[in-house]
Amino acid sequence: MIATNFLEAPFPEAQQPAPDEDLTGPARFFNRELSWLSFNWRVLEEAENPRVPLLERLRFLSISATNLDEFYTVRVAGLRELAQAGKTTPAADGMTPAEQLRQINRDARVLMERQQATFDALRAEMEAEGICILDRTRLTDEDATHLSDVFLAQVFPILSPLAIDPAHPFPFIPNTGFSLALQLESKSEKRKLRALLPIPHQIDRFVRLPAPEGQHRFLPLEELLLLHLDSLFPGYSEKGHCAFRVLRDSDLEVEDEAEDLVREFEIALKRRRRGEVVRMKISAGAPPELRRIVMEELPVSEDEVVEIEGLIGVADLSELVLDERPDLLWPSFTPRVPERVQDHDGDMFAAIRQKDMLLHHPYETFDMVVRFLAQAAADPNVVAIKQTLYRTSQQSPIVEALCEAAEDGKSVTALVELKARFDEAANIRQSRKLERAGAHVVYGFLNYKTHAKISTVVRREGRDLVTYTHYGTGNYHPITARIYTDLSLFTCDAALGRDATRVFNYLSGYAQPDRLENLAISPLTLKTRLIEMIEAEAEAAAAGKPAGIWAKMNALVEADVIDALYRASQAGVKISLVIRGICGLRPGIAGLSETIRVKSVVGRFLEHSRIVCFANGSKLPSKKARVFISSADWMGRNLNRRVETLVECTNPTVKAQIVSQIMAANMRDVAQSWLMAPDGSFARPDISEEVAPFSCHRFFMENPSLSGRGSAGAADVPDLTHSQD
Repeated sequence: MIATNFLEAPFPEAQQPAPDEDLTGPARFFNRELSWLSFNWRVLEEAENPRVPLLERLRFLSISATNLDEFYTVRVAGLRELAQAGKTTPAADGMTPAEQLRQINRDARVLMERQQATFDALRAEMEAEGICILDRTRLTDEDATHLSDVFLAQVFPILSPLAIDPAHPFPFIPNTGFSLALQLESKSEKRKLRALLPIPHQIDRFVRLPAPEGQHRFLPLEELLLLHLDSLFPGYSEKGHCAFRVLRDSDLEVEDEAEDLVREFEIALKRRRRGEVVRMKISAGAPPELRRIVMEELPVSEDEVVEIEGLIGVADLSELVLDERPDLLWPSFTPRVPERVQDHDGDMFAAIRQKDMLLHHPYETFDMVVRFLAQAAADPNVVAIKQTLYRTSQQSPIVEALCEAAEDGKSVTALVELKARFDEAANIRQSRKLERAGAHVVYGFLNYKTHAKISTVVRREGRDLVTYTHYGTGNYHPITARIYTDLSLFTCDAALGRDATRVFNYLSGYAQPDRLENLAISPLTLKTRLIEMIEAEAEAAAAGKPAGIWAKMNALVEADVIDALYRASQAGVKISLVIRGICGLRPGIAGLSETIRVKSVVGRFLEHSRIVCFANGSKLPSKKARVFISSADWMGRNLNRRVETLVECTNPTVKAQIVSQIMAANMRDVAQSWLMAPDGSFARPDISEEVAPFSCHRFFMENPSLSGRGSAGAADVPDLTHSQD
């Protein structure tokens, strides 16, 4: 396998297109949904990676299952609706909704089989480490006594066993609902009974059993229930059973003319719970009569049923990632507090006044973002705070700081995005809390999601009002910030402050900004700006000048941008892309994309930052490069239907940090990298003989960021590149 060190490896030899491929048509794109499945395969394969600690591998397995569930409840549900409505309009790659569904169904079934095989292998390794997942046949008398107490005290009061007959219709099973279907027979009259036992999600899926010191034993909850059916159905014996789990359409529809947007979303959330079933997993070998009844009552068709030989609900395995076994987890890591902030005794405003500061999360603590707002709330010189909120935690310290500021009489404006998928309910609660505190809460546009990550603090300094601004690539969510790699730019640059204020005015007043000085935003100017800069590199290459593009993002599917990259490649621009997930571009094809290469980095942290660097007349890496951070992936929804930001970084230290540290480390990584082939597949290099293959995550954990260094003098950061200036 070709090396994935993009800093040193030459571009691979381009592949000739197939004789019947028309690269001017849909064949120039790879299907979005199949590309996403390919990404989830990479996540699953980390669960099989022997270089990853055992329980972290179990976590990857759980994540792959959670990812697949969400994919079905949103993407597959949408395709299903289109297919059922008879829509045949093809995607960019030429596949109709029905064709995509057939291919997804085939690939996803193979993926689910692999998940079960991976679980079997991990289960054996866990047992060797003293972590045992048992079934009913392996219990001792002591276990039975313990489980009887657990069942009566912690489980029995919550259960609702349900007969299924004309007087007791089949109950509603919510999204991700997990149930046992039972065939029972009375012991005296031999009367048959069919019943359903919904398994409450409020109870842990795995029940702890007594275990010797240093060992851990668990029983799946459904096994506990089957052990105690006589308590739930006295006088009956079990004649057959199966487990099943459903996924429902979870996309939201909101009326365009909703007068009360918050109330409309509350109603829509209830509709989500009752969406149509898009997939049902059921135990392999289920009694035919039970299988038929469940399928008819939900209802589901045969192609929406997946028989599972093994554990249903693989996502629940996250419960078994035990903090008590640090020897089986990643070594602990404590995010750094930037030296420059420490030099100023924790004063964020003083640190930012010194010069622009770029923090790289989670390597630099997200607490600095929280501190920025908490200090603003407590500072008597701060007169106004404006904040976008796309995703936040349940007990958000940022929301607490905004409430404190509003209660203290400061002018606080919060843009809360109600349409943040799967966080709508939490955002409704936060918006009501902010309103009670006296903040101005706005919801942006009905037709556009506000995905931009902006915060401004206006502070009185002498006779002047100074605007301190934070631009981020991630969410204001302190929990996900521990595992997502994102960037936070702090600045008191007046132009960037004015730009942020204009964006907030656009969000609250709908009036488009007449000009932005150092910022591009979608849906107005971001896509146009990107394509213009890609075309500028193409023009430079065509004129014989150095030209190059480095970009990093989660997904690339926007057809116009992909076509611009193809044109740039044909002009000779060297393009290196780090795309974590979906990629609709086909790299390395002669005559189309021979100077484009794509890699994906999947590892301990979830790559989430969006960066693009343009050579600007020199070879990358270079001090002359134009460098941008963004909240937007290069997808149609981000560039055309969301409010997003593209921020140019002009401070020399920040630029060097992004180009020569962050991007260079991602380009150099081989430990966690996968290389994309022209057919859309990904493969990782053989690094089995390397003692310590370069890992960008390890590099960032061990080395401080350039712009956060202070007078105390952090250790020198290794030079990953040699400037071409």
